Amino acid sequence: MQINTNKVVTLSYKLSNHSTGEKIEETSPEQPMVFLFGAGQLIPEFEQNIEGLKAGDPFEFSITAENAYGTASDDNIVNIPLDVFKNEEGVIDTNEIKVGAVLPMSDNEGNMLRGTILEISDADVRMDFNHPLAGTNLHFSGNIEDIREATEDELAHGHVHGPGGHQH
Repeated sequence: MQINTNKVVTLSYKLSNHSTGEKIEETSPEQPMVFLFGAGQLIPEFEQNIEGLKAGDPFEFSITAENAYGTASDDNIVNIPLDVFKNEEGVIDTNEIKVGAVLPMSDNEGNMLRGTILEISDADVRMDFNHPLAGTNLHFSGNIEDIREATEDELAHGHVHGPGGHQH
């Protein structure tokens, strides 16, 4: 069976920074990544590179930053009034609100975002809402562990159920 749309793919991989070789993430055959191919869950170029492979096939390829998570943009670095981070008592929880912390936030339209605190001043919190891998050229190497047909429920829900996938 080959990887194509509506197949459940199990794979192990190592993701590294293509420019520096630094390891970013790694899965194993014992704790693999399992996903529904063609459901729009992954970087499109990642899927293009593994389409047609079979169980047992190795893979290795790189994806430029522009085709992965984009380039970092100064437009995604914003100052937010410090008051936004105060609790009901008007106090800031310094265990959570600190430089380097990654916080879930929402924009004016209610879209969920994740931002990293870069700096805290007396009036503002400077946050970076770029994807953590924005500007990074990615290198993937790994192995296709298994491929199977997706169930009707998985197709209806757009994700994998069961081991390695989503549980309802």
